[in-house]
Amino acid sequence: MGETPRQVVRELPPATLYHYPSEPEGSAPTTGKRPLLVLYSLVNRPYLLDLSPQRSMIRSARDAGLPVYLLDWGRPEPADRFLGLDDYLNDTLHQAIVELSKRYQGQPVDLLGVCQGGTFALCYAALEPARVGRIATLATPVDFHTPEDTLSGLARDLQLDLAVETLGNIPADLLNLVFISLKPAELLSRRYLEQLPQLRARPDALREFLRMERWMYDSPDLGGQVFLEFVRAFYQDNALTRGRLRIGERPVDLSRLHHPVYNAYATRDHLVPAAAAAALARLLPAAVDYQEEAIPGGHLGVMLSRKARQGLHQRLWQWLAQPLPSPARR
Repeated sequence: MGETPRQVVRELPPATLYHYPSEPEGSAPTTGKRPLLVLYSLVNRPYLLDLSPQRSMIRSARDAGLPVYLLDWGRPEPADRFLGLDDYLNDTLHQAIVELSKRYQGQPVDLLGVCQGGTFALCYAALEPARVGRIATLATPVDFHTPEDTLSGLARDLQLDLAVETLGNIPADLLNLVFISLKPAELLSRRYLEQLPQLRARPDALREFLRMERWMYDSPDLGGQVFLEFVRAFYQDNALTRGRLRIGERPVDLSRLHHPVYNAYATRDHLVPAAAAAALARLLPAAVDYQEEAIPGGHLGVMLSRKARQGLHQRLWQWLAQPLPSPARR
């Protein structure tokens, strides 16, 4: 689980802030560079981004010279069932960003948000625009009511109060069943009856397959209150797109964003349809420096595929290394 060496910067229970240093341990942060904070989804473990030395976005960004940090949301304890979006964004994420800004002489922090982590990155930047530099989003849902969004269709009519009241935190096994049910033929029968037998004579490919298997079923439980709030606000009400999202009584207005934004998504993503991610363009101010890239393939291909590693990721690291424009222009 995770191949690239890292150091604990700060414990923010249940989350942990990690650093992936390129310099020797104990060295001072490189001056003149902005730190890059990677945010992943709450429903899966973030080591997908560091799956192996050959398929690691984390290592690739570090080797490109970026100061890479990761906020791992961790595994919630039973008492964490009461933590909501306000706690996760205005407390935990905010503390991590303040910590990184201090380490880099008050510089704004660049955000790389993946899937739900990208939604969180956009929300935080709208709440605290002065603390954020560049924003990159990968396979990030913005409009949760696009016609082809099967997951949203399932979530819209759910009565979740009783589930959270009964279970507290939502069990990972239950969530995994929901995700598998979206593509059962591909994730079950085809994966094990067709793909796996072909790997018998390819040990390296078999290891990669098993790494992915471990990640798929190593999901954390999901905090009850944050699950309830996220489903209601995003999947059921689509509040971010409609301009009526509030987190901790503070309005989240994407028209406040002035940051350069790089938005990449997959063309055949069954979890975050292309239209759900591309909707970001129409919600940003016209003056924002906005770039968009559609990557052929499915949800995980944006992070793991060879085409993404050799193309998109290299372009993304170059884009993140650029100085901040003033003023930003589209």
